[in-house]
Amino acid sequence: MKLDKNTIERLAAHLETCELGARDTLKITDEYPQMDWDDAYAIQDEIKRRKIARGARIVGLKAGLTSHAKMKQMGVETPVFGFLADYFAIPEGGEANMAELIHPKVEPEIAFVTKAPLKGPGCHIGTVLAATDFVMPAIEVIDSRYRDFKFDLKSVVADNCSSSRFVVGGRMTPVDKLDLRTLGVVMEKNGQVVSLGAGAAVLGHPAAAIAMLANQLGARGEEIPAGTLILSGGVTEAVAVAAGDNITLRIQDLGSVGMRFA
Repeated sequence: MKLDKNTIERLAAHLETCELGARDTLKITDEYPQMDWDDAYAIQDEIKRRKIARGARIVGLKAGLTSHAKMKQMGVETPVFGFLADYFAIPEGGEANMAELIHPKVEPEIAFVTKAPLKGPGCHIGTVLAATDFVMPAIEVIDSRYRDFKFDLKSVVADNCSSSRFVVGGRMTPVDKLDLRTLGVVMEKNGQVVSLGAGAAVLGHPAAAIAMLANQLGARGEEIPAGTLILSGGVTEAVAVAAGDNITLRIQDLGSVGMRFA
C-alpha cells in the first residue's frame, strides 16, 4: 500500500459524500497517482465501513470489467469487484430518482444467489454452479462519481465500482438445466431494443466472474457466504438513461424485469 490510513479515510469520506450528494469529482488518482490496488480496495472497504456504521446493510456483491477484451485493453487479469448496500435495491417495476444520481447508465446482468459458501483459492465454474441456489435477471444502474465518466481503474475500484442502484426479478431459476453461456439477453429502453447479447459475453461463462470474485476474496482471507446475491457483470455495454425512461430486460428462460427513472 502507498497511502496512509488518514488519506484512505479522507478519500473514502470524499467519494461517499459525492455519492450521497449526487455530485461529481475528478478522479482521485489525479491527486494520488502512486496509489495501488490495495489502496483502492482499502478505500472501498472504508466506504463500506462508513455505511454499516450508519445502519446500512450489505446485501450483495458485484463484478465489473467482465469481458476478456476489456480486461486486455485495461491491462488487468481479473475483473473488479464491489458491494451492494440495501438502499441500492429498487423493487421490480420500481422507480429510480434521478435527483439522487449523477449520470446513470444501465447494464443487463445475470444475478446469482448462493446456497453454500464460496472461498478461494481454487474456485472454478463448477464450484460456483454447485453452490448456486438460483439465477435471475438483474438491471444494474452504474453511476460513477467521476466527472464525465472519466476515470482509471484504481479510481473506480475505490468508488465501489460505480455501484448505485439495482433491480432483480423474473424467475428464480435453478442452474442445473441451464447453459448460462447461450442465454439470449435483450434490453429495451422505452420499448426500443438498445442492446442484445448472450451470457457468454461475461468471461465466456457468467459463473467465471463469481469464481474470480471468490478467489480474490480468498486471497484476503474472506469468503462469499451462503445466501449472497451477486451481480455477475454487464452482458452488453452500459446504456445511458434520463428521467422518464423505462427499462425492460428479458433473459431467455429467466423471464423479465423492469424499472423506470423519474
